Amino acid sequence: MSAVLQSRARQLLPSRFAWLMGLHGENCHRLKRLFAVHRLEPGCYVSRVDDGLDVLVEVREVHPYTVDLVIRYVHSDPDKVQSEPSAQLRLYLDASVAEVQHCHPGKQLWHVLGPWPAPAVMSRHRMRMATFLNRWLIYLAEQGHSLGTLERVHSHASAR
Repeated sequence: MSAVLQSRARQLLPSRFAWLMGLHGENCHRLKRLFAVHRLEPGCYVSRVDDGLDVLVEVREVHPYTVDLVIRYVHSDPDKVQSEPSAQLRLYLDASVAEVQHCHPGKQLWHVLGPWPAPAVMSRHRMRMATFLNRWLIYLAEQGHSLGTLERVHSHASAR
């Protein structure tokens, strides 16, 4: 009897891969709703609200089915080399998923995972990156960032 209950519980919960793909789909939906990144031309955009933390959305490449972009905070300190947090993303428009290519929480990817990470380690890391992006997008929406607060800038320097 307990074996039947355990197998039924496994059927109710999605696999890690299904959970990750669900996060990718939710992140794509949040990005489209928050900044409409699928409609933006390549370039830099800044979202300013009253919290003092401006968000830079850099659309690097737009193709018929993909959009490559980076989202990060804009710091007023010119000596700050790397803005944290930042996320490098790729939207697959035909599949409606947003994959986190890289998150920069303060360390380079190889510092976090080592030079040759095992597949299980890489899978857990991708799950953490997708979860981080999901929570960050929720936070940005709660702070008031939106397409209405987004304005195009000509360079990173003018975003400050």
